[in-house]
This record gives sequence, C-alpha cells and structure tokens, in this order.
Amino acid sequence: MSGAAPPRRVAVLGVGNMGWPMAARLVGAGFDVAAFDALPDRAARFAGEVGGTAAGSAASAARGADAVITVLPTSKHVGEAIAAMGDALSPGALLIEMSSGVPTATRGFAEALAARGVSTIDAPVSGGVPRARTGELAIIVGGEAADLARADPLLRAMGTTVTHVGGVGAGQAMKALNNLVSAAGFLIGAEALLIGQRFGLDPALMVDVLNASTGMNNSTQKKFAQFVLSRRFDAGFGLDLMVKDLSVALEVGRETATPTPFAALCREMWASAATLLGPGQDHTAMAQFSERLAGETLGGGNRISG
Repeated sequence: MSGAAPPRRVAVLGVGNMGWPMAARLVGAGFDVAAFDALPDRAARFAGEVGGTAAGSAASAARGADAVITVLPTSKHVGEAIAAMGDALSPGALLIEMSSGVPTATRGFAEALAARGVSTIDAPVSGGVPRARTGELAIIVGGEAADLARADPLLRAMGTTVTHVGGVGAGQAMKALNNLVSAAGFLIGAEALLIGQRFGLDPALMVDVLNASTGMNNSTQKKFAQFVLSRRFDAGFGLDLMVKDLSVALEVGRETATPTPFAALCREMWASAATLLGPGQDHTAMAQFSERLAGETLGGGNRISG
C-alpha cells in the first residue's frame, strides 16, 4: 500500500520478554498501542504499567489498527494469530512480523494476506532484552520498499539500525544466519575458556584478552563475564529459541543446496544441550553443557561429577 499514511494505531501481539520493551518504546514514541498476549493479565499489566490499552483477543487488538506487530515464539503461533484476527485485520493494514520465524512460512502468510489487501514485512531483531529496553535493536527487514517506508517510524522507535535485505522472508533468513554465527562463537568461546582454565589461565582474564584480540566476538564482549562467569545465566533469550533459529538456518541451507557440515554440528550441540539441561533455560546456560563435557565449572575450579 504505497500511498498509505504512516501508522498511528498499532496492535502488538505478544508482550513477553522482547515484546514488552518493544511495545513500551512505541508507547513512549506516542503511538496508540493496543497490546494482546496469550498469557492472562499480561496485556492488562502492560497497559497499567506502561500505557496503551489492553485487548482481550488478537481480533480486538487488530480491529481498526493501521499496523499489527507480531512478536511471538514461532511461525506456528503467528499463523494462529493471523487466523484469530480474521476480518479484524482490515484491507490497508500492515502486518509487521518481528518474530524469528520460518521464511517460507512468512512468505505464505504474506501471499494469503495480500489477497485480502493486507501488506506484510518481516522485521526480526537482534540485540536482546537490554537493547530492546533502550530502543537500540538492530532490525533486519524483508519486504517491499514502500511497505518498509510506511513501517519506518515504528521500527525507528524500537531500533537504531534498520537494514532492508530483500523480499518478504529475507529478514528472517538473515536473522537465523546471524544467530548461527553467534551460536558458533559462543560454543567455541566456552570451549576455549575451559581449555585455558585447565591449563591454569584465569577465565575472566582470558575474556579480557580475547576482547583485546582477534578472538573477540559478541559472546566474549556481552555474555561470558556478564552471564556465564557470574553464573547468572539470565540474558533473556531462551535456549529453545536458539535451537529453533539454528534449525531455520539449516533449513535455509537445505533449500539453497548449500553444504552445512559445521552448521549442522553446531545445531546438534545446542539441541543436545537443550535436551540435557531441560526446558526453561536461558541460551547462555549452553556453557553448562560444555562444562559437563569437560567435568568442571568455569571460574569455580571445581570438577563436576557425573
């Protein structure tokens, strides 16, 4: 809808760990936000603490909205939300799919919605909860340029970089590949710390050296000291969600007939960690999987039995 005005009334479906601070940035920027969440009372709590209005259903949130933002766990949940909105998602509206979904599924949603006069872009984010709170997310967008231009005021309220990488689904493909690189960096970094600790090096000092050297990556800068060596393991992004994103990255590899031996091993390691550690784990708990393989705790110097 290239001639459509910028959105003012916005429905946000999903006000969880990421959706809450993202929606809060929109409220702070002056948008009229209607929030809905599958968990009872969460939308009401958001409206009471942050502002906007609480919707009792996806349909009531979407009714009259210029744009609907989905921040949901999987593409399956997005499909259910689209079905639940039904005719409340009216012609001329814009769906901004900000979940880390499956690109092919999102393309299917976009095709079906286009037949109803609804435009779609996918705009997954990178930066985690801390950068969601400060509005400094990196947003990766797939879709038509005109739809991106329409969504730009909303995206700029939530992020500091907005990069258009291609058609619908391209943003989610790029996000999954970004997380593949991030996951691989975390895994090799944890193993390096364990090797160094067994050699007699201080893991905290190792992190400092890595951050001043060519081994620096996002995990050495923002995860090992903050969430692993501190034993907090609460960065705000689930281990199960990381496994999902790695699975999406491998699916993109299969669809493009790209050999992915290292990516497949990386995904298998993370999936094994999720099985061993159980549900509800933060992704930084992946270090505990490496610790169990090595039989000792980073920073603690204590061997782990069993």
